[in-house]
Amino acid sequence: MLFHFSEESDIHIFIPRAKQNRPEFPAVVWAIDEQHEFSYYFPRNCPRIVIRRTNDISDEHHELFFKHSNADLIVTVENEWYSRIMQQTLYRYHLDAASFKLFDETAGYYISDQVVTPSYIEKIDHLVDRLLARGVELRFTTNLYPLRDAVLQSDFQQFGIHRFNHAKPL
Repeated sequence: MLFHFSEESDIHIFIPRAKQNRPEFPAVVWAIDEQHEFSYYFPRNCPRIVIRRTNDISDEHHELFFKHSNADLIVTVENEWYSRIMQQTLYRYHLDAASFKLFDETAGYYISDQVVTPSYIEKIDHLVDRLLARGVELRFTTNLYPLRDAVLQSDFQQFGIHRFNHAKPL
């Protein structure tokens, strides 16, 4: 089973469409697997950085990013998004995986060039509780730019930078 998250509660079919920030990419329907769905427990445009502890991270970067944490997953967002995250209701659309192919294993992204009909729509709220229940450490910061720059300069292989175009400028 794959999922698509939306703030809209009434999507009856998913029609492949071009990605706004990748006009050269073909029109597809995007989905995410259950293991990675936590990265979508946020309002759609909420900028966030996801880092995952792995065995291949250097001691220096392990110390820099995970020194005071036992969590294997840390998601950082900007402070202004706190109240929106707390109040947000999302809808998780359950999608049959048959027409999808793996696009990005690290992120858990799948794509389909077919029209997809959801088999079930589930209301999702209490997003922070859901993150915490999955063992995700949620951090807040005044600005994501310093963290983004540090992550991009690190030896991380397993990270995600989502909706960064909505981050507050330095």
